Amino acid sequence: MATVLAPLPPVADWLADLDALGRRAPAFFAGRPVILDLSGLSLVRQDLVDLVADLAARDIAILGIEGAPPAILAPGLPPPLSGGRPAGEVETPGEPAPQTPPPAAARSLILDAPVRSGQAVLHLDGDVTVMGAVASGAEVIAGGSIHVYGPLRGRAVAGAAGNPQARIWCRKFEPELVAIDGLYRTADDLDPAFRGQAVEVRLVEDAIRLVALERG
Repeated sequence: MATVLAPLPPVADWLADLDALGRRAPAFFAGRPVILDLSGLSLVRQDLVDLVADLAARDIAILGIEGAPPAILAPGLPPPLSGGRPAGEVETPGEPAPQTPPPAAARSLILDAPVRSGQAVLHLDGDVTVMGAVASGAEVIAGGSIHVYGPLRGRAVAGAAGNPQARIWCRKFEPELVAIDGLYRTADDLDPAFRGQAVEVRLVEDAIRLVALERG
């Protein structure tokens, strides 16, 4: 299993969010296999070279690339991955068109499948919604809030880009760790009365607070 990084335009802002995560968790990418998903960007070859160099300067080693047209790949760049989403060629006459940010709704990431043990989902541009479970040994990291419509048994890190207003909601609360804006609580530090309940996690005066939710 690998961590997937999916940059969104403007790339400079995305890198700034990545730097914010690095300040809060300096060793987060240490020893992690990382895949670069470029399906959200329109790049020329030099853009890709610069992006890989920017990530290398942050000690993030890219093992492979998904979602990139073959024309922008070159020797010395991470290899394309087989089995990924196909990307068609895009003709770019003259100067490349300026990148425009996607609509605000595209900043949220919705996962229709459960997050399995060993998987890590990193999305710093907004909320993450998991329609299934987050298994023990799995990790979800969001710049915004995290919604889990199933059991939360792994680690949930919300507000990772510096958002103390972020929250975590889950239908069944059994986490290994929850964190918001750099403040965290492990399973041993959580009130066992909330275990198995539908729970909201939020920050109140720089402390993590758990609130049981009404079951509909």
